[in-house]
Amino acid sequence: MRRETGALLIAAVLTASPAAARPPVPFTPPAMARQMVAPQDLRPPSIALDGLFAAIGDAHLFPDFKSVADATPDRAPEALLRLWRAEKARPGFVLADFVRRHFTFHPPAGVIYRVSRNETVPDYIDGMWRVLTRGPDKPVPYSSLLPLPYPYVVPGGRFTELYYWDSYFTMIGLAESGHMDLVEDMVRDMASLIDRYGHVPNGTRTYYLSRSQPPFFALMVELLARHEGPQTLRRFLPEMKREYAYWMEGAERLAPGQAHRHVVRLADGTVLNRYWDDLDTPRDESYPEDIATAARSGRPPGEVYRDLRAAAESGWDFSSRWLADGHSLVTIHTTDLLPIDLNALLAHLEQTISRATDGAESAAWTARARTRLAAIDRLMFDPRLGAWSDYDWTKGATTGVLSAATFMPLFLHLASQEQADRLERTSRARLSAPGGIVATTQHTGQQWDSPNGWAPLEWMAVRGLVRYGKDDLARMIAERWMRRVVGTWRTSGVFLEKYDVVSPDVSPVGGPGGGEYPMQIGFGWTNGTLLGLIKLYPTLAEPLLAEPPPNDQKSAPRK
Repeated sequence: MRRETGALLIAAVLTASPAAARPPVPFTPPAMARQMVAPQDLRPPSIALDGLFAAIGDAHLFPDFKSVADATPDRAPEALLRLWRAEKARPGFVLADFVRRHFTFHPPAGVIYRVSRNETVPDYIDGMWRVLTRGPDKPVPYSSLLPLPYPYVVPGGRFTELYYWDSYFTMIGLAESGHMDLVEDMVRDMASLIDRYGHVPNGTRTYYLSRSQPPFFALMVELLARHEGPQTLRRFLPEMKREYAYWMEGAERLAPGQAHRHVVRLADGTVLNRYWDDLDTPRDESYPEDIATAARSGRPPGEVYRDLRAAAESGWDFSSRWLADGHSLVTIHTTDLLPIDLNALLAHLEQTISRATDGAESAAWTARARTRLAAIDRLMFDPRLGAWSDYDWTKGATTGVLSAATFMPLFLHLASQEQADRLERTSRARLSAPGGIVATTQHTGQQWDSPNGWAPLEWMAVRGLVRYGKDDLARMIAERWMRRVVGTWRTSGVFLEKYDVVSPDVSPVGGPGGGEYPMQIGFGWTNGTLLGLIKLYPTLAEPLLAEPPPNDQKSAPRK
């Protein structure tokens, strides 16, 4: 039986200063944590502009509502609301005109970066790093952007701010390009966010503060440590502990069968984690779409909104992984599920903190990781599937959905050799495709399902398989994915957010995409992991890279 304890009052968090927004965590931040930006109104636009924001959504004035959430009002929210209420009462009021007068919109600038005649793929990507680099940010009054103190790389397309888990895969390519200074800057930006808010938000917007994304900060620190030395782990130890506290908040107070925010205590006392969001309202960036989904569901709207938001925290928004009936978004039930990838990442975080500490403290963190890994093996490895699957804690069973998230235990070196052997057979038979691996075996029209493949999933599958000696399958996936990505670049002159890997010949420029928005170009994690694969498999990459580049093709917008 599912029992939820009360969630934190998110409004209190969002209206507080950055210092007040921090949950109590028993450690003293390092000196760099005190490099704070000026306080700002942390309320998302949907709350700060209560009424007006919803009216804009109801009017369907914009095809992509994220542009509204990112727009900057010309005065304080309270003053703008007073003006709107006064003007809308007058005859002839036109909402679209009011919005144009009182908001500054920030669309991507015109296309500038181009491929030169003799440019190689690595050269092109190195040029794209310059196109996609932002910051340091200056605070802008009334903006939803959370300013960062150091330069950073954005994904591209409609995503003009820093995103959490995207950044790790971008950093892989930055390191291969020799931009370790930018890798360090981005790690420091992540640490700054943890110091200010207690966690890394989904992205650097106020409307993302109520959730995070898959916790990759420890892997970012490890990437930096490989270049700067093991002392880097201790340098960022306070932030790693603080992020862990965010994900585990409330665990010690739970009775068996209860859940609170990100933590669930099962009937046998086992504590594992789920995705969550502290708000149960439509997402600011997808306001009309979420209202429509909730209206079709026949369920309490707040429940649907929470599950949509929790799926956004997973990074897999959206996927059959989260759908109770396996195909319809209105059946989304993300908060009922204990995801394999999230819990594997938290086990890795526990192990990383153990390595960064000494003595009894290190042993305690190791014990936590072992306890979690035992639960993952017991509850999430499905012997009939030959793979890991998410666990539905309300039903006491795995979902049986086969997804590329199953590679996470291999990627993090948490699996046994026997499990890796079984996963190799399963993934070769059911997840591999002509262009790489599919996100899931399901065809739902959602972007994190078949026929799509995604750069982070391909990278983690390849690296995970290599860790366990599955070199043939790893090479096959890497070659197919590189051929798909580079082939699309030769056709279109761009790298994309995701690709149709099932029918690459039918969809030569990426495929229809699916999901809530059009195909996006840029693209940080595709660029980063492609460079990583080129480094890992130079002989496979050589014939692909030897072909001439596209002729003066347009590429991504410059900000």
